[in-house]
Amino acid sequence: MTPYLSIVVPVYNEEGNLDNLMGRLYPVLRGMGHPFEIIFTDDGSRDRSLEILKRLAGEYPEVRVIEFNGNFGQHMAIMAAFEISRGEIVITLDADLQNPPEEIPKLVAEMELGHDVVGSIRQNRQDSFFRKSASRLVNITTRKMTGMRMTDYGCMLRAYHRNVVDNINRCCEASTFIPALAQTFASSPSEVEVAHAERSEGESKYSLYKLVRLNFDLMTGFSVVPLQLFALTGIVTALGAVAFALFLMARRFVVGAEVEGIFTLFAILFFFIGVTIFGIGIVGEYVGRIYQEVRRRPRYVVRRVHGGSDEG
Repeated sequence: MTPYLSIVVPVYNEEGNLDNLMGRLYPVLRGMGHPFEIIFTDDGSRDRSLEILKRLAGEYPEVRVIEFNGNFGQHMAIMAAFEISRGEIVITLDADLQNPPEEIPKLVAEMELGHDVVGSIRQNRQDSFFRKSASRLVNITTRKMTGMRMTDYGCMLRAYHRNVVDNINRCCEASTFIPALAQTFASSPSEVEVAHAERSEGESKYSLYKLVRLNFDLMTGFSVVPLQLFALTGIVTALGAVAFALFLMARRFVVGAEVEGIFTLFAILFFFIGVTIFGIGIVGEYVGRIYQEVRRRPRYVVRRVHGGSDEG
């Protein structure tokens, strides 16, 4: 029977959460009365996650497990699951239980109202003050940069219609940000509020560097605004430099030669150098993305699929 719902769960070192996740997720899906499938992608876990997932695939006929050949990242893990998913509605869910599986019916109900992408907004977030502040700043900045109207970019509990998933599967970017990519194909997006819980086991897989890296991918992958802002900054800086040069020339004729302002000149010089280096970094981000694309290397490598009809 073709499933109506596909639940996609990327997994990386989540051995302490998987049994609890399945114990809560499975009854929720059974209670909804629709045929379903659950697709886990093991993203090169170094703990017992894969062993547990293979056991779950043997215990539950609705479970399939994609085994990666290494660590390719959360979004590539979701992309791999999208490619083998069959459901009319596809829902992504993190394995850490911070987004309760009990919220899934709320997303499905919103989808059945006619929306093709349903995002979620975390209420009463149980993250640290630093993480919440950084997330708020990123959300605001990203909305300004990309023009997309999403409230909470960081919440992966989201629902997608089959048409949107099929369009995502046609994209072949070496790196991407799935919620933003789906938004480009959505004709009727929506958002719902969902609960948020503390991580019960393990620790976050996103370090500060990975969060910065992810948001660079988001901004440079879906907007050229950073380049335009840098070009505008260059124009304003150049005009300011010309005006300052004219001021110094006029001052030299009026006041005469002086050396007291040499440190001010050094400060201005360092500012210009900083702006230049920052701009080179932005351009480098775009060049790096081009470099990744033209190599055409596989985005991920699937070693094996466990469970379901793909067992082999």
